[in-house]
Amino acid sequence: MEKKDAINLNPLILAFVGDSTFENFVRERIIRRGNASLPHKLHIEAIRYVKAANQSYIMEVIESLLSEEEAYIYKRGRNMKSMTVPKNAKVIDYRRATGFEALIGYLFLTGEEERLKEIMELSAKAVEERIEERHEEMKGVK
Repeated sequence: MEKKDAINLNPLILAFVGDSTFENFVRERIIRRGNASLPHKLHIEAIRYVKAANQSYIMEVIESLLSEEEAYIYKRGRNMKSMTVPKNAKVIDYRRATGFEALIGYLFLTGEEERLKEIMELSAKAVEERIEERHEEMKGVK
């Protein structure tokens, strides 16, 4: 898809594509790490990456690394009004997550494979580090 066409899409459409793109990336990452567990356990692990709070955190980590065009797409997605917000998410986290997914969808649709892979790798690493930090904090509490 041409950039001029993708940039004019409704950000929620970009987020729709980005959600599935990132979810597939996460699922493949989990499987490649050798976690060939039961599907339910795989699903639980995947949720850790795709939940709104962690996608919001991803944007805190990578926002400064975005190009002007990427930041524009992210902000359009973030600022889009949605009719619903998941019950387990803060509104700000949900909006940032929508912006993140819009960015992923845009990069996917425009065929920017290298940049898409780079952003998804950075994103996964940010979540994994956050999970590890929380795990270490929990061990220290006990």
